[in-house]
Amino acid sequence: MARAGLTAERLTRAGAELADEVGFEQVTVSALARRFDVKVASLYSHLKSSQDLKTRITLLALEELADRAADAMAGRAGKDALTAFANVLRDYAREHPGRYAAAQLRLDAETAAASAGVRHARMMRAILRGYDLEEPDQTHAVRLLGSVFHGYVSLEAGGGFSHSAPDSQESWSRILDSLDALLRNWPAGP
Repeated sequence: MARAGLTAERLTRAGAELADEVGFEQVTVSALARRFDVKVASLYSHLKSSQDLKTRITLLALEELADRAADAMAGRAGKDALTAFANVLRDYAREHPGRYAAAQLRLDAETAAASAGVRHARMMRAILRGYDLEEPDQTHAVRLLGSVFHGYVSLEAGGGFSHSAPDSQESWSRILDSLDALLRNWPAGP
């Protein structure tokens, strides 16, 4: 019989908290069982495996990010929307490093298609509509923005910018200004 009060949702949230504390890679059903002071076997009525737990944390993180980005972007366009979206990613990574790492987990095609990752893609494309980019330039721009945002956030989280001036916030602001200028003057394709 399952322990009273334990549900897949509660375990997922606890797993997400654990990921923020110890790192996403360290999250396992065994670690979660220790957190609840229960036997590992008692969690298998709610979770299939550690991979299932990680997938659930990923889905939670994608949903949280999409909700925050949608709220931040509401009523904004162009550079304001671009900046709002980028700042949500950066702030979320700072606040929830394990969940942010979880949001990068590669999902199978069916799970990905049903996830909030689809909302992320739609929001990114909505931002780019403000710059009048058509295909295939829009896809190139999505890839560029994703690479810059996630690359910067990852380097910053790893301490890559903490050893020198200027402050990383100043660099972040200049990068966003540069991306806006690039998108407004997107080079013509071949």
